[in-house]
Amino acid sequence: MTISDERPTTGLWNDPALPPSVRARALLDAMTVAEKIAQLGSTWPGHDDSGDVAPMQDTFRGADSFDEAIVGGLGQLTRVFGTAPVDPEAGRRRLATLQEQVVAANRFGIPAIAHEECLTGFFTWQATVYPTPLAWAATWNPELVHQMAASIGSDMAAVGVHQGLAPVLDVVRDYRWGRVEETLGEDPYLVSELGLAYVQGIQSSGVIGTLKHFAGYSTSRAARNHAPAALGPRELADVILPPFEKAVVTGRVRSVMNAYNDIDGVPCAADETLLTTLLRECWGFEGTVVSDYWAIAFLASMHHVAADIADAAGSALQAGLDVELPHTHGYGEPLRALLRDGGVSADLLDRSVLRVLTQKAELGLLDPDWHPGRYTAPADFDSPRNRGIARSLAEESVVLLDNRSAVLPLAQPGSIAVIGPVADDVRCLFGCYSFPNHVLPHHPDFPTGIHAPTVLDAIREEFPGVAVRYEAGCAVTGDDRSGIAAAVTAAAAADLTILLVGDRSGMFGEGTSGEGCDVGALTLPGVQEDLVDAVLDAARRTVLVVLSGRPYAIGRHARRADATLQAFFPGEEGGPAIAGVLSGRINPSGRLPVQIPGDTAGQPGTYLAPPLALKSDGVSNIDPTPAFPFGHGLSYTRFEIEDAHVEEAVVAVEATITVRATVSNTGSRSGTSVPQLYLTDPVASVTRPVRQLIGFTRVDLAAGETRVVEFEVHTDLTGFTGRDLRRRVEPGEIVLTVAQSAGDPGAPAHVRLEGDVRTVNHTRTMTTAVTVLGD
Repeated sequence: MTISDERPTTGLWNDPALPPSVRARALLDAMTVAEKIAQLGSTWPGHDDSGDVAPMQDTFRGADSFDEAIVGGLGQLTRVFGTAPVDPEAGRRRLATLQEQVVAANRFGIPAIAHEECLTGFFTWQATVYPTPLAWAATWNPELVHQMAASIGSDMAAVGVHQGLAPVLDVVRDYRWGRVEETLGEDPYLVSELGLAYVQGIQSSGVIGTLKHFAGYSTSRAARNHAPAALGPRELADVILPPFEKAVVTGRVRSVMNAYNDIDGVPCAADETLLTTLLRECWGFEGTVVSDYWAIAFLASMHHVAADIADAAGSALQAGLDVELPHTHGYGEPLRALLRDGGVSADLLDRSVLRVLTQKAELGLLDPDWHPGRYTAPADFDSPRNRGIARSLAEESVVLLDNRSAVLPLAQPGSIAVIGPVADDVRCLFGCYSFPNHVLPHHPDFPTGIHAPTVLDAIREEFPGVAVRYEAGCAVTGDDRSGIAAAVTAAAAADLTILLVGDRSGMFGEGTSGEGCDVGALTLPGVQEDLVDAVLDAARRTVLVVLSGRPYAIGRHARRADATLQAFFPGEEGGPAIAGVLSGRINPSGRLPVQIPGDTAGQPGTYLAPPLALKSDGVSNIDPTPAFPFGHGLSYTRFEIEDAHVEEAVVAVEATITVRATVSNTGSRSGTSVPQLYLTDPVASVTRPVRQLIGFTRVDLAAGETRVVEFEVHTDLTGFTGRDLRRRVEPGEIVLTVAQSAGDPGAPAHVRLEGDVRTVNHTRTMTTAVTVLGD
């Protein structure tokens, strides 16, 4: 490593009074080719000792050492906090030391951008583990997601982290995919609203948000991780792209990460149409595109669209991929050689470097008073503020699927049998991109680092004085049935049985849910199906609780259980949240962001489908009807939606439609209703979904209270991609239904749009404004 003892070279780039773009251009003009290339690379200190915490990590061991990687400058530092357990202050000191070395190793004194994962919280030891994104989605609460993201961002910014690798905006198309838990559900509007809230929240704290994975990753064939995307251009435009589009156009997100997959034979990391024409020239994106880990190298080693790493680097740079993560491979000597030999234009290099330097100027990293020691670690990464947000998210995310025997909320039972492999395993509360599940398995001597009661712990706390007996019955995975007999005995003897089954998240086959943990069928993992059958046969009364990262086909079990709850990895406060719903301390308000599939439903298949994708007697013997529909969720009170009407039944093709409906709490206790607005387009020039979500809100109602909910729907929201692949708003009849789920008949209102077909673009209205009158 060459470290200069001289003062850094200064210039206009150090003047905070100048616009970032001007400062960046001045610095770019002062750089050599080698210094420019250095700004597009990255290094991962300590990765050799981390265990496999990223895809195919073993393939790329032996990258340049840290000292070698920082010579002449560095674009990004990878996961200084998120590679091994380190307490807040030690992590801050280590990052500061690394940055001092980066600054000293280049003549301009430019630090690196430090990035971390942040999908379920700041990805570091002793930090709050929030619910997984599928659980955020079950809250249908963008405001709460914004609070969470702002809190995550403030903790990261406090210790000198500049960029967070979240949110995941992949729209679920196949529940078998292992990364369903990381998503915000199966509807592009819901994903868009919650993803926008996350972006605006984290960026309000000064941390760059990063959209993942652009694009089509969730549509992989057979739900296999990294597999080719199986989708046509209209599905891409109308289902997959809208969440990214909204986060770019409305949220002004500062970074985007490519997806690993190819679309119709073109890998996203080398797709100029996707990364430049659409993202930048059409949507106006001005930030940086960063590679998913080793995605540039994969162009040669996995996709075979490049002859070698140099060829891969040239293809990626041409496409518009600016920064290589997590190590420099292609954007190092191979790129230098390519430039020297004329294989890639120097203008392309300058284009990406200018974007990186502009971002560094915006972050204050070129300011003359910036120094690595300016940050102060918070006393606690799991602060009362954080835990309060995590608690609210967990409580609002629990979905009451069924309460057919009215057994919930529980009266004080004489005895409870708690059965199931996920009941007393804290890792079953966390997603795969939580630090305890992602990193700590490689450091078994370290404790979890946070207070996270298991569901069993929480049930004992929630029901003091009640005799609670626990039997696991079986493991989450494997074929050992030897514990089922004891579980049956415990269930038969108890007044009430709480049966907890589901997933333990992990990475690359080390879990039943998570990255690289795809499945071939939607039955419960291991021998849990046998456990459920045996316990339901024996128990007097049973509450089935599914704690998972994906929806399983549990309809036949729910029909036998007295009540059924669904919780998607609810985080460190998830145990008390589930126990609170069981006792009635918490009135459940979660709604499904994904369907619970029916007994014979095939995959891929979600609610967002045209008529022939739904049940069609005489056409197919497979019934795709879900056990519980998208948007479903019960409460301990009852809600009714009535009198949906519009101010005008006939409007122009460019207009705003005002839809109002009354929402009433007809039960005996207060609760939260989640009215949902669905669009139906009975006749169109291409097939359209039978129902499509275009608006929602949460309404708190006291017992007996009625409120009016008003949706302001711009006709832009009725648009879709036509046969000419342009987005269009067509004249004709539409139906706007205010309902409690996609399967609820609800209260419909009919509207006719009149005029000529209208073409719309990224400047269209993308959100339905909702007002609860009287608020």
